[in-house]
Amino acid sequence: MNLVKFLSRRFFHSIFVLLGLSIVIFIIARVMPGDPARVAVGARAEDWVVDKLREQMHLNETLPVQYGYWLSDALQGDFGISLVTRRSVADDIKEFFPASLELALFSLIITASMGIGLGMLSARHKDKLVDNVVRVFSYLGVVTPSFVFAILFMLLFGFVLNWLPTLGRLSEGITRPPTITGFMTVDSLLAGDLEAFADAGKHLILPALALAMGSMAQEARITRASMCENLTKDYIAAGRALGIPERTITGRFLLKPSLIATISIMGLDFAGGLSNAFLVELIFVWPGLSRYGMNAILRKDLNAISAVILVLGVVFIVVNITVDLIVSKLDPRIGLRSSRSD
Repeated sequence: MNLVKFLSRRFFHSIFVLLGLSIVIFIIARVMPGDPARVAVGARAEDWVVDKLREQMHLNETLPVQYGYWLSDALQGDFGISLVTRRSVADDIKEFFPASLELALFSLIITASMGIGLGMLSARHKDKLVDNVVRVFSYLGVVTPSFVFAILFMLLFGFVLNWLPTLGRLSEGITRPPTITGFMTVDSLLAGDLEAFADAGKHLILPALALAMGSMAQEARITRASMCENLTKDYIAAGRALGIPERTITGRFLLKPSLIATISIMGLDFAGGLSNAFLVELIFVWPGLSRYGMNAILRKDLNAISAVILVLGVVFIVVNITVDLIVSKLDPRIGLRSSRSD
């Protein structure tokens, strides 16, 4: 019952968060310098063409009226026509969002496995050579931008060693599977095309690894710090005094409370990576939502800008709720917010 109350309350609050976000983004998009109608039709277009487009986009109305038109259409799933692609923004979102989500999820798998693993290894060998190596790697990963890793990985593994593909989601000559989920790997499996699945997986490795490096380094540092702190707790000393094997102490009693901070930051990194991956997507020519959103900003595509940021806002809300649920399972003492407030 507490779970139902928690989810109901969070979803109710999320409505107002998204409403406020839509208002802020709508106003910012409208006050940005430049005439979106002129940008859409080009500098050499006749004035009557620009005026007609401005009327169609309701740009001659006041901001509250413009927002009313936009919100009414958005609630029906209509975000208007993109001035760049000349297609429905909703169709663009359906095409580009799965590509970014697949990349972000694959990056999350790398971050979770490698980051937590390195943090555990570092904490287990605290102040030894292994610990020092992991800490240096963590510092380098945190301070180095993801696009630098993207360029290095592309040059090394793509061109020098020629181990992995570097551009797009599928190689030339590979038939694209029917779109079901939008995830190239999943759709390939559903279609029974193992060749396309293997090729799509290879295309994911480099961009996902580049996107994961910073988060992986940060999760390793946080996991190490949490485990080192919890190693000094009385219940760990009591477990060792009772003769419980070290592996059991680490896996059952030490790791779960140490992962609370890691999971919290990992959730934010996942949502942030989904929205900030435009340079990685640009370098690897990955047709994702982040790259699409950046192009919309550069070309003042108002409809696309508002829709992309609203979608990313929904992602942040869902991720935060999911993180709260996971943390409550890791440590029942924390509980759900709704249960504490009742």
